[in-house]
Amino acid sequence: MAFRSFRTLASHGRNHGQVAAAGLMVAAAATAASAQREEKHAQCFAAPLGVGLAAGAAGMYMYATQEADKANAVAAAQLAQAKEDLASETEKSQCLQKIIKEATFKPRKIMILFGPPGAGKGTQGPKIEELLNIPQLSTGDMLRAAVGAKTAIGLKASALMKAGKLVGDDVVVGIIKDRIQEADCKNGFILDGFPRTKEQAEMLDQLLKSKGEQVSRIVALEVPDSILDERICGRWIHKSSGRSYHVKFHPPKSMKLADGKPSKESMLDDVTGEPLMQRPDDTSEALVKRLGEYYGKTVPILDHYAPVVKKVDANQKASKVWNAILGAL
Repeated sequence: MAFRSFRTLASHGRNHGQVAAAGLMVAAAATAASAQREEKHAQCFAAPLGVGLAAGAAGMYMYATQEADKANAVAAAQLAQAKEDLASETEKSQCLQKIIKEATFKPRKIMILFGPPGAGKGTQGPKIEELLNIPQLSTGDMLRAAVGAKTAIGLKASALMKAGKLVGDDVVVGIIKDRIQEADCKNGFILDGFPRTKEQAEMLDQLLKSKGEQVSRIVALEVPDSILDERICGRWIHKSSGRSYHVKFHPPKSMKLADGKPSKESMLDDVTGEPLMQRPDDTSEALVKRLGEYYGKTVPILDHYAPVVKKVDANQKASKVWNAILGAL
C-alpha cells in the first residue's frame, strides 16, 4: 500500500516536497516491517526501502533547492526595488531642485519655517537658503546685528535690554523692516523664529502689505513629541552659522567619547573647526515648557496663514524630508 502511494505521489506530486514525503513514507514502512520481524513484509519492502530513501533524499534536496531559489528571487527583487526607489528619490530631488532654482520669484519669495524645537529647522533651513539663494533670518541674529551696528532701532533695543525690559514686538518688526531692505534679500528671505504669536503675524502682514507683498509659503515641520526629547538633548550648534549637529544622528567628525558621552573639547564645527555649543534650554525639562508655548501660541498662526501652509512629515529619512520640502516649495 505504501509503495503504491509513493508511486502515485511521485508521479502526480505538485512539488519536490511531496516527492520527498512519499519516499520517506515508503522507507518508514519498510523499516517498521523489519523491526517487527515480519519477514514476508520485510522482503516485500527491501527494494522499496532503498528506492524510498533515495527518492526521499533527492526530493528533500530538490525541495530545499527550490525554496532557496525562491528566497534568492525574493531578495533579488527587493534589492532591485530598493535601488529603483533610491534612484527615483535622487532623480526626483535633482529634478525639483532644478525647477526651483530656475524659477523667478516676483514678488519676492517670503517664507516662514515652522516646527517645534528639534523638528529640524536648523538642518533644513540652510539647505533651503542655499537652494533659493535667499537668507534665513533669525530674530536673535537680527537683533544682535542691529545693536552692534548701532542703528536707530538697534539703539532702542539696546536701551530696553540694558534696562532689563523685554524688546517689544514693534521693535522686532522695525528690525525686520530694516533687514529685509538689504541687498541679499532682493529675491526674498526666510523668517525663523518670527512670528511667534498671531499678533506678531498680523504686524508682519501690515509691514509686507505696505510694500505690496505677503507671506508666500510656510513650511511646517511635524515630529511627534516623543521623538523630540532625544533630538533636543543630543543637539549641538555652531553659533555663528547656525549649523546643527547631533551626537547620535549627525555627529561632528571631531567628536570623541569619554565615559560614553561626547567630550566637550572634541565637539567642533566640521567647516570652521570652531567649538560647538549646547543651548541652555536644550533639556528635557525646558522642552516641556517650550512645547506648551509652541502649541499654545505658535500653532494658531498656521490657521492664520492656512492657504500658503505646507506641512511636512519630518520624522523620516533625511532624504525623504528634503524631497517633501522641495515638493512644498
